[in-house]
Amino acid sequence: MKQDHQQFKNVPLNDLPAPLPVGERVIWQGKPSFKGLALRSFHIREVAIYFGILLAWRLWSNWSHGMQASDAVISALWLIAPALSAIVVLAGLAWLFRRAACYTLTSKRVLFQFGVALPMTMNIPLSKITNAALKIHRDGSGDIPLGVSDGKRVSYLLLWPHIRPWRLRVPEPMLCALPDAAIVAAKLSDALGGQPAPTAVALSASANRNLVSDVAANSPSTAAA
Repeated sequence: MKQDHQQFKNVPLNDLPAPLPVGERVIWQGKPSFKGLALRSFHIREVAIYFGILLAWRLWSNWSHGMQASDAVISALWLIAPALSAIVVLAGLAWLFRRAACYTLTSKRVLFQFGVALPMTMNIPLSKITNAALKIHRDGSGDIPLGVSDGKRVSYLLLWPHIRPWRLRVPEPMLCALPDAAIVAAKLSDALGGQPAPTAVALSASANRNLVSDVAANSPSTAAA
């Protein structure tokens, strides 16, 4: 690993679960963004909207029942505390999950390091990746779900939130909320054999662009770090 890291001595790298074999090198390493996790995995925006609607409904209900304006406002403000508590808890969870996560792309595989209470590592050989797609969000961050030829061995619950949403039958590990998703997609494409980079597509449109197909190698594996 020392030999490989020397190639990237100006780039800070997180510790890998084990030294890389001779000939394998680190191409990219990064984390999901806090904002992306908070908004799309922990749905802070939707929670804030939900409490906003409750607050408006409480104000209207109090006013329509003839309550004085000052009393109506005080009654509605009791919703502020649970709203702020929920948002703070969700933001804290997003921060913890981001802190525990690390994605590493090497010349041979993609490694997912995750787990707040129990650090885990999922190792996906590049030869096991059957397709990949890229979705760019409005804030510029993006997701890269990875289809694997043995997806049934991927645990949806264990890997969440680093998993493509609602793909329960055949889970797809996902590099989520990447600040530089387009650059990572290009590096992944190069690592997968110089295939064209995945383009920005709506994941729900089933327009994933295959990068590598008909490949077989080692199965993806998950282990405690």
